[in-house]
Amino acid sequence: MLTAPDTAPPARERPWKTAALPDIWRQVRPGVPPAVTWYRIDFPYPANARPGEPWGLYLPYLYDGGEVWLNGALAAQIQQSSPAVHIRWARPHLVPLPSSLLRAGSNELAVRAALPREGAAVGFPRASVGPLAELLPLYERRFFWVHITPQISASVCLLVAGFVLFIWWRRRSEVLYGLFGLAAGLWGIRTLTFVVEAVPLERWLLWRMTYLGATGGFIVAMAILALRFAGLRYVWTERALVLYWLAGPVWLLAGGAAVEPLVNHYWIGGFLPIGIAIVLVSLHTVWRQRTFAAAVLPVAMILAVLAGLHDYLVNWSVGGIAQWLMPGWAGHRIFLLHHGANLVLVAMGGVLTARFIQALGSLEALNQTLESRVADRERELAANYARMADLQRRHAAAEERQLIMRDIHDGLGSQLFVSLSRVERGDMQGAQIAGALRACIADMRLALDTLAPDDNDFRSKLGDFLFRWRTQLEAAGVHAAWTIDVPEGALDITPHAALQLLRIAQEALTNVLKHAQATRVEVRLRQTGERLELEVQDNGRGAEAPAASGRGIGNMRARARQLGAELQVRASPGGTCVALQVPMNAVRA
Repeated sequence: MLTAPDTAPPARERPWKTAALPDIWRQVRPGVPPAVTWYRIDFPYPANARPGEPWGLYLPYLYDGGEVWLNGALAAQIQQSSPAVHIRWARPHLVPLPSSLLRAGSNELAVRAALPREGAAVGFPRASVGPLAELLPLYERRFFWVHITPQISASVCLLVAGFVLFIWWRRRSEVLYGLFGLAAGLWGIRTLTFVVEAVPLERWLLWRMTYLGATGGFIVAMAILALRFAGLRYVWTERALVLYWLAGPVWLLAGGAAVEPLVNHYWIGGFLPIGIAIVLVSLHTVWRQRTFAAAVLPVAMILAVLAGLHDYLVNWSVGGIAQWLMPGWAGHRIFLLHHGANLVLVAMGGVLTARFIQALGSLEALNQTLESRVADRERELAANYARMADLQRRHAAAEERQLIMRDIHDGLGSQLFVSLSRVERGDMQGAQIAGALRACIADMRLALDTLAPDDNDFRSKLGDFLFRWRTQLEAAGVHAAWTIDVPEGALDITPHAALQLLRIAQEALTNVLKHAQATRVEVRLRQTGERLELEVQDNGRGAEAPAASGRGIGNMRARARQLGAELQVRASPGGTCVALQVPMNAVRA
């Protein structure tokens, strides 16, 4: 190797030094500022190589790009940083070597490693030269793990974060979901550093602040989540973690790109004790809960902390510990934290999913218990309602009976008492006595009909009433007819209302017999909307004639008022019509 700013491979006579690959500047030359470095590799090209078989150079990493020269001619350029764009390659490189530049025997391969950004170190991997068919599996395997896997991880993390944060937004009390969603989102952003390899130079500092903030935020979110999951909530501890999280990006913002190595070295290193504390808290949770779900998280946390420690040692070669534990491994520059963090997220997601499923199971059991209790309560309420309805019916029936008994007492009782008094005085003849008794019997029949407990249909009661009156009317030479026009179904009317309606009809028919001198009478019952109409019409000389203007009309009007009804008596030369209109809500049973 040779540190020189030359734009073409330096001559072999220059002071080249032998270097073992991989050559990590910070590890091999501690304290020496990095510079543009040339690496010269001599390799044989067999004379019996198959014609047309492509050869190539495989570099597991070349973070800042550079140039590849073969036998003094430029073979390929790997994009380097420029005044407009900052380059940081995470992917490996497979550089085809032009067949025209290869020669049988010894060949010279010169690779120019570009100068990294301020504060970063040069690193050159163990290169491999040979047929492309042999190098391609190596390239594809590393490309998958260091470039494709982060793309998958970042996409999945951001999708899961959006989904879980939506759940938390709808259920703010589920803080664990919010912390998990935050951690997944931050880790998805942090993983983009393996995907986004070219950043405009004016945005590079902002991008590094975002990277550091996402890295620290993930660790802090997982620490607080572990505390909350263990049932521990220390407000000042959580605030201290958040302040430490913000310290790194603020430090970088204040000091610029020059302080990034210090931020990476010391601030990132400060998260290692926090990770160890997370593991201890998780182990404490296992000891308290002693469940499989509680044991999953500590195992994943331990692996993640070990992965983070591994990456820190590999990146900074702390005291050569990485080489002592894993000789030669550090030079491969394989970082494991993003895989360990993915494992933690999967474990935490599994724990929360199990918790969610358990909550659903508890909810289903609670729903079944509630359904059973509600069903029992509904049965009790239905039984109570049936008892109350029965009591209400009995109370209503008792009130109806009281009204009817009072009506009988005031009507039939008064009529019997007056008739008895006149008989005792000798004021009534036999025919008068018979008429009074027939009137009393008719009143009694009306009362008995309306009090019948097994029939509340007013149509049947009216039918019985008219059937009894037909004989009396025809005996007096009056032809009787009736029309009933009501909707299908029983016409339920309270007994008291039915009694009043029948007595109005009885009073109207009595007037027809006594005063109208009619030859025909028609009784009509119809329901129009919410009104019930009862009409008695004859073809006599008029119910309002002087002979008929006594107490009969007054009694009918008094009964109509009791029902809240309207009574009209329309007399004309062609007869008289007694029309009663009753609101259904006033008489409905």
